[in-house]
Amino acid sequence: MKRIVTIQDISCVGKCSLTVALPIISAMGVETAIIPTAVLSTHTMFNNFTCKDLTDQIKPITEHWKKEALDFDAIYTGYLGSFEQIDLMKDMFDEFKTDSNITFVDPAMADNGKLYPAFDEAFAKHMGTLCAKADIIVPNITEACFMTGTEYKSTYDEKYVKDLLKALSNLGAKISILTGVSFEEGYTGVMGYDKEKDSFHYYTHKKHPVSYHGTGDIFSSACIGAMMNGLSWQEAIAIAADYTAECIRITCEDPNAITYGVNFEAVIPYLLKKLKK
Repeated sequence: MKRIVTIQDISCVGKCSLTVALPIISAMGVETAIIPTAVLSTHTMFNNFTCKDLTDQIKPITEHWKKEALDFDAIYTGYLGSFEQIDLMKDMFDEFKTDSNITFVDPAMADNGKLYPAFDEAFAKHMGTLCAKADIIVPNITEACFMTGTEYKSTYDEKYVKDLLKALSNLGAKISILTGVSFEEGYTGVMGYDKEKDSFHYYTHKKHPVSYHGTGDIFSSACIGAMMNGLSWQEAIAIAADYTAECIRITCEDPNAITYGVNFEAVIPYLLKKLKK
């Protein structure tokens, strides 16, 4: 059985970060170790949430793992809340990276042309130094623009996206994958760039006219889970995109659906069926 470790926060209520990463990747038949970077009572869409920072626990955990000679087939980082956490992840990559495992970074920090309230442009640039050490990065267009100093555009063409992907690759990652790429009304997709092969790959699907918290985490978790099942990154992004889209579809058609996330649990059988094909 493959084993990964994912490092991100956990919301006690709220379908995002570790709350989705752990069940999705585990359901895909991959042992999932975790390092929670913070514990929140709910995710940040709720008012008056509590938050306990766990930065001081990261180093003791990794040091214990080294003593136990633990290793991982992938190291997957999600939302990181500070410069210090980014630096700790860079150290962890140095300590646990091997010739055969994958370092996978989802630089969750921005969307729709704006950084999340807790972050500034200096933080985005620092996140780029973690992406430089990764094998695969999966930012959305906003995150990619902030890390590369590219002007954000809500309307763009294929050349803009390809130039943005090449700018991302210049940070250092072998594979750069942009989510939320749309060249046609009613459709959205994912485009990736393989730096070594100088080749692009695009996958598209129907777009649902709604937005939910945590869907980026669902995509990333399904993507790394698929890769741990032996799929190429091109195959993995297709499965992850289809699964995320199906989660959104099921949720928006459910009159009793919650408002703070998608019904990803109900769609896990669909994901596993796609994985077996």
